[in-house]
Amino acid sequence: MDRPVVACVLAGGIGSRLYPASRHDRPKQLRSLVGERSLLARTMDRTAFADEQYVLTRELFADTVSEHAPKAGVLVEPTGKDTGPALVYAAWRLREQFDEEPVLVCLPSDHHVDDDAAFATCLERAAEIAVETGGLVTVGVEPTRPSSGYGYVVPVGELEADGDDESNGDYAAVAQFTEKPDRNAAQELVETGAYWNAGVFAWTPSALLTAARNSPLAPLVESLADGDPCGGFEAVEASSVDYAIMERATNVFVTPLSVGWDDLGTWDAVGRVRERADDETNDIVTGEVLAIDATENVVAAPDAHVSLLEVDDLIVAAVDDRLLVAPRDASQRVRDVVDRLRDRDAF
Repeated sequence: MDRPVVACVLAGGIGSRLYPASRHDRPKQLRSLVGERSLLARTMDRTAFADEQYVLTRELFADTVSEHAPKAGVLVEPTGKDTGPALVYAAWRLREQFDEEPVLVCLPSDHHVDDDAAFATCLERAAEIAVETGGLVTVGVEPTRPSSGYGYVVPVGELEADGDDESNGDYAAVAQFTEKPDRNAAQELVETGAYWNAGVFAWTPSALLTAARNSPLAPLVESLADGDPCGGFEAVEASSVDYAIMERATNVFVTPLSVGWDDLGTWDAVGRVRERADDETNDIVTGEVLAIDATENVVAAPDAHVSLLEVDDLIVAAVDDRLLVAPRDASQRVRDVVDRLRDRDAF
C-alpha cells in the first residue's frame, strides 16, 4: 500500500438492546460480554495491522475509551446522529491528519470474529480495493442462516474469497442493499448469493466526502468546509451511512468475509457466540445458574444466583438493580424497553 492505512473504530453508541448490562453511561463496547477484555479492546487488537488507529466516540465516553484503546487517537463527534454523520466527520478530520491521503478501514467496536488474522487480511484487502477502484467498499459476510436481524448486500455476479478463475474475483459491484428483511425474504436472499451487511467499510476520505456531497448529508460537508461541525450536525437528520450514502452511491463494491462473525448487538447473539461446556444446555454469560428442565436460555447475572425451572428460550439479565426477562426471539425488541425507560427518564 502506497499510503497510510487508518483503522477508524466506531464506539459512540450505547447498545440499548443489551440493556440492562448496557446503559447510557456504560455502553456495551466498554464491557466484557465475551471473554475477559472489553469489546472495544478486542476490536483494537484485530485492527493492529493498520498504520494508525482512531476511535470515534462521543464526549461522555472519550476518557474511558482511552483506557480501553491506549494507543489510539480519539475523535469526538459533536453529537450522536448514527453512523452516517459520524463517518463523514471522521473522514474530514482524518484527511487533515496526514500529509498523504490515507485509506480508512471503518468498523464497529461490538463484533465477534472467530479468526482475527483472517479478518485482518480481509480488511487489508478491502483497503487495497478502495484504492484500486476509487470507490466505497463494504465487507459482506457469508451468511450461515437466513437471519432477519441483519441487512443484506447483493453483488453483481458471484464472488469467491480467494478470487479463483471461475469467479469475478474477490470483489464486485453492489447491485442492491436490502435492510433487515422478514425470514422468507432473507431465505431468498441467501439462496441468491447475498451477503450479510457487516457495517465494515473501506474508502479514502475524498471518496466518501464526494459521495456525501450528493446525499442528505451534503449540509454537513458544507459546514465542515466552513469550519462549523456543530452546525453541520444540527443541519442533518440522524441516519446510517448505508441509508444516507451507500444505497445512493454508484461506485460501491463488496468483498467477502468467510470467517465466523456475529454482531453482538443482542442478548441472543451474545449467547450464540459463547462456548458451552459439554454438559450445559443454556448460555450462561455471567453468574451462577441452576437449571432444571430448562434449555436454550441466555443468562447474564453477574451478582445474582438464578434458578430456572421448566422454561426455555428466555433472556434473563440482572445487572445492579435492573432485571430483564424476555423471550429470546424478542432480542431485537429490547430497544423498545429502553425507549419506554427513556420517556420516564429512567434509563
